[in-house]
Amino acid sequence: MFHTPIVPRKRPRPVEAGVPRREQVKFENVRLYLVERKMGHSRRSFLTQLARSKGFMVEDVLSDTVTHVVSEDSQASALWTWLKGCDLKNLPSMHVLDISWFTDSMREGRPVAVETRHLVQDTVPTFPEGATPTPVATVSQYACQRRTSTENYNKIFTDILQCGRSFEVEKILSDERYQTLKLFTSVFGVGPKTAEKWYRAGLRSFSDILTEPSIHLNRMQQTGFLHYKDISRAVSKAEARALGNIIDEAVHAITPDAVLALTGGFRRGKEFGHDVDFLVTTPELGREKSLLPDIIDRLKQDTESGPRVQREGILLYCDYQASTFDISKLPSLRFEAMDLFAKCFLILRLKGSKVEGGLNSAAEDHRGWRAVRVDLVSPPMDRYAYALLGWTGSRQFERDLRRFARFERQMRLDNHILYDKTKNEFLAATTEKDIFDHLGLEYIEPWQRNA
Repeated sequence: MFHTPIVPRKRPRPVEAGVPRREQVKFENVRLYLVERKMGHSRRSFLTQLARSKGFMVEDVLSDTVTHVVSEDSQASALWTWLKGCDLKNLPSMHVLDISWFTDSMREGRPVAVETRHLVQDTVPTFPEGATPTPVATVSQYACQRRTSTENYNKIFTDILQCGRSFEVEKILSDERYQTLKLFTSVFGVGPKTAEKWYRAGLRSFSDILTEPSIHLNRMQQTGFLHYKDISRAVSKAEARALGNIIDEAVHAITPDAVLALTGGFRRGKEFGHDVDFLVTTPELGREKSLLPDIIDRLKQDTESGPRVQREGILLYCDYQASTFDISKLPSLRFEAMDLFAKCFLILRLKGSKVEGGLNSAAEDHRGWRAVRVDLVSPPMDRYAYALLGWTGSRQFERDLRRFARFERQMRLDNHILYDKTKNEFLAATTEKDIFDHLGLEYIEPWQRNA
């Protein structure tokens, strides 16, 4: 009888870099196929590797064994036309899904339940021979993939909201606390916490606040009450342009090569706003750190002719905040309500003679000027494109743009940077279009971002 000699087991060699490793399959009943169309080869390879690392089976070839087809193609009709041309017997029982299902599943580490929002609906009906099919448009879940102007195409619904009745809404609007907090927070310098504190103290009106001995208003709040009538009134586009001329004159008196841009709702084509926002910078990196203080000093020197003999200054209020921007601390996972660039919050005296068509003022106002809220933000030139995109808005557009970057592109976007987590690098951009290109999105003009 022969005995097989016992050979000591060798330690398994570590997997060499570049050699594909077979991942453990955790979900035998789910077979994925990622459609390369509109996704691209490199991104498909990355997502395939990601899914396999989490225990998913991903097929390289589309066949009847596939259970879940995942696509980034926003044109459902084109996708279904392609699928129906693949001669699949099992197509009716397959889940044809948007990339959002894949993203949700990767986040959970398991195949999530298929919901209606995940499905790419079959929008290709069967037509008689010789008939011409009419393509059916689909609407993306992301506002950054939808063009939205200031034109209201849903007036029939907003008529319902304005003229109809909602008992729940009426209950809220008639609530004393709601109305009081809304009144208090309409004052420049008064936030929700201060408003709540005043309400709990039994204060219900401006006169209650201004006559209460225990209330000590800070400088911003004092200015807010002093100019409340003006800064609570809408600012017109003509007034915004006039303010832009004043700021531009002050800026270029300091730095001839400076760049000044009107942002916010006015850049998106709106006719009115509650304040006016500008970005200002210079090609000389580092110069932006002292640019706003110099502009403030210049505005302090500028005067307007007043109703009396004395000269009255343009600058009524100023709150300057120095830059805390540090690229070495980015990307940050902590949410910041405001960006880290240098900024100043101003209230400027705007004379009616400076405005084409006159001031947007009440009929009884005969002063010939009004106070207007103005924000100046000064990013470095190499961050200018990101700041311009962020400050242009709208809020919903920006929120969805960042959500798209995070979930669909594995990138992190904010007012400072675009960071590619798969490549572990910051992506440079000199224009807004560069950012859209990095994200694989069609460029959307500012006036089409009113989501």
